[in-house]
Amino acid sequence: MIEAPRKGVAIRTIGAALAGIAVAVIPAVATDALLRKIGVFPAAAQPLSNPLFLLAAGYRTVYSIAGSYVAARLAPSHPMRLAMILGWIGVAASLGGVVAAWSHQSTFGPEWYPIALTVLALPCAWLGGRLAGDRAS
Repeated sequence: MIEAPRKGVAIRTIGAALAGIAVAVIPAVATDALLRKIGVFPAAAQPLSNPLFLLAAGYRTVYSIAGSYVAARLAPSHPMRLAMILGWIGVAASLGGVVAAWSHQSTFGPEWYPIALTVLALPCAWLGGRLAGDRAS
């Protein structure tokens, strides 16, 4: 009897995490595509200028906060813990970007951009979790 509730909580937690990731990633990719389409960003083969990388970091920050907020709101228990887990996933993904940028700067752009995303990942997750509110954990 105890297994069924735990399984349900695990499934809902995974669903909340996936929803949070989707809220953070899908709008970022869509915004990139839109900005390329309307001519704000150059073609995909060309690197962005520093101001455009700053713009991208800005909207990715907002989307990351929103993703952690959604995950925390949907979490069946321990909402802040789930938000912070998403933050650590963001740190890991951003560190991959740091490695890629460091070895291929001409292709991936300046090193500061993935470093900034790495540094911002946990504060964004924390803020999203806080905005979701303190619920019973």
